[in-house]
Amino acid sequence: MWRLREGTHPVLTDEGGAILSEQTGRWSYLTPTASAAVMLLLASTSQEEATDRYAERYGIGVEQAAADARTVAEALAAQSLALRGQAPARPRRRRWRRPS
Repeated sequence: MWRLREGTHPVLTDEGGAILSEQTGRWSYLTPTASAAVMLLLASTSQEEATDRYAERYGIGVEQAAADARTVAEALAAQSLALRGQAPARPRRRRWRRPS
């Protein structure tokens, strides 16, 4: 399942969008079609499901939709905004010490 990294904050609409990285403090802006691909990838249980929905939405072939979704996913992974097919890291548990 495709996911954004922890510490990223998406602001996605049909007119475009952006993703804020807490790590860098920078926004990455998305075109309307890239924003739609991200919304579908986040809402789907698999990349194949997202690809099918993307193809249907834009009236394009499944091969082109898969290439488009893969391009968006890889670009966000290269910017450290998304995970490349990995499960998100489990949060660390902190041990609390009782004050002496």
